[in-house]
Amino acid sequence: MITICFADNSPIVHQGMKTFFSESKTCKVETFVKNYDELQKALSKGKFNTVILDVELNGLNSIINVKALVKNNPETNFIIFTNVSDTLYAPPAIKSGVKAYLSKNIELAELEKAIVSVNNGEVIFSESVREAIEMLKKVKKEDRLYKKLSSREIEVLRYFNEGKKNKEVAKILSLDEKTISTYKLRLLQKLNVTNLVDLLNKSRELEIIS
Repeated sequence: MITICFADNSPIVHQGMKTFFSESKTCKVETFVKNYDELQKALSKGKFNTVILDVELNGLNSIINVKALVKNNPETNFIIFTNVSDTLYAPPAIKSGVKAYLSKNIELAELEKAIVSVNNGEVIFSESVREAIEMLKKVKKEDRLYKKLSSREIEVLRYFNEGKKNKEVAKILSLDEKTISTYKLRLLQKLNVTNLVDLLNKSRELEIIS
């Protein structure tokens, strides 16, 4: 039986997963957590074959946190299960070492199948992720400036897109406000724009953000 730790903000999602997997013959959800701190505590206390993780989990500030989780728990398979843009998060998620990146729009039976496949050594990504990656490969070289962006820069960009100011982003990421200003300057330079409005517009055109 594949043991699972399910990390998601929503109690409704927790209940849905509990109901579905209660009848599974292959997977058992042993623990539900609703924030990053609880996830870390759960991983420190027990061993799970798989962690199902939403990148919008409360307290999970960056894909860098996901990379750290993967590194610190090498015997655990991590699967991203989220509504967050495939184009934004799939490439860095792949690099971070997650074994699957799946949209919450899929059927739960498909999720169960992916969990089993991952625990058999496969790497699974939804069709939308594959299409996004293939599409990005076809983009003209001059339009692929986003590939120069670091995971942290993409994270900062996402918060700017949500309307957050430098001070707010700094607090969320536990960084100095001057550091956020530096990230903003780098983003402007890398995407060859001069202001935040143009930065966000160009980022949407390149589908870095949605």
